[in-house]
Amino acid sequence: MSLSIGIVGLPNVGKSTLFNALTQKGVPAENYPFCTIDPSVGIVAVPDERVDILNNFSHSAKKIPAAIEFVDIAGLVKGASAGEGLGNKFLQHIREVDAIAEVVRIYEDSNITHVSNKIDPIDDIETINLELILADLQTVAKRLGSVAHDARRGDKPALLEESVLQRVEASLKAGKLASHLDFKDEELKIVKNLQLLSAKPILYVLNKKQGEVELPPNQLGGFTSKLPVIEYLEKMGANYVIVDAKIEGELSELEMGDKAEFKKELGVEDDGINDLITESYKMLGLITFLTTGEDETRAWTIKKGWTAPEAGTAIHTDFFDKFIKAEVINWQDLVKAGSYGKAREQGLVRTEGKDYIVKDGDVIEFKI
Repeated sequence: MSLSIGIVGLPNVGKSTLFNALTQKGVPAENYPFCTIDPSVGIVAVPDERVDILNNFSHSAKKIPAAIEFVDIAGLVKGASAGEGLGNKFLQHIREVDAIAEVVRIYEDSNITHVSNKIDPIDDIETINLELILADLQTVAKRLGSVAHDARRGDKPALLEESVLQRVEASLKAGKLASHLDFKDEELKIVKNLQLLSAKPILYVLNKKQGEVELPPNQLGGFTSKLPVIEYLEKMGANYVIVDAKIEGELSELEMGDKAEFKKELGVEDDGINDLITESYKMLGLITFLTTGEDETRAWTIKKGWTAPEAGTAIHTDFFDKFIKAEVINWQDLVKAGSYGKAREQGLVRTEGKDYIVKDGDVIEFKI
């Protein structure tokens, strides 16, 4: 399953630094045939201790974690929706990804200039989101013009689409992202066909200063556990993570053990990169099922709510039509049992049919 997160932000906020930090956690692309071979695309492993535990459990020859793509998109500038900077190219790149990681700088550094000559994370967020909204307004207006004739004739699909478009347009004109609207299933199909930028899920990535243990001071001075930008995002109901993008890049040449030790000396226990990857995975509505044996232990990515035959297509498309049944056990139950044989004796391995909804952490053997 090919799913990608576009790294978006103003110039000099740490996008490329973040992309480089993510690619330090990259995995061999040959294990993921859906992946694009492109220098601006990083194939990144999703942190998951279950893969390591099951790999040791089965003494597998190979382990393959779940993975998602991160795409390094050129810096946005104010006026991009009107063609400023890379303009349309930038917006098209966003249109092609499934979700957005919006990088926001929350640190002062006189050596790294800000495009607005000031550090104001809330203003940065509003600048980027406004460009997405303005671009979507153009898309919606164009489509409204296209369906107007059929809607006037009383064509039911056209009337429905016109109604949806008018709702979206009103929301955008009010300065709200299209993702804030709720749609019925038939309406959602219309919205998806528009490929609206502001309808994509957004994870706000607050990039703090390298090695900084505490967050930057707020506008009133003194350190606080909740910056104004965090209060702003929480009021929006937005998802966010705090990362130290630069430190991972600075320590890239070190071995894993040395890297961990050096971070400890700096007082940086967690750079937030794993949280970013995990939250991106969740934001896309993804879960993981696993397969394990002597040859390999592997994590497979599927959409939450998929049935067993649908999940089987992650392994091979033929599994959907040829599906007979699935033998399923929770990964913890399998490990506690000590072996598949003992798990079966204890009645922990279940036989599930076509209607079974796969759960995160299921270990599955498909029968076709």
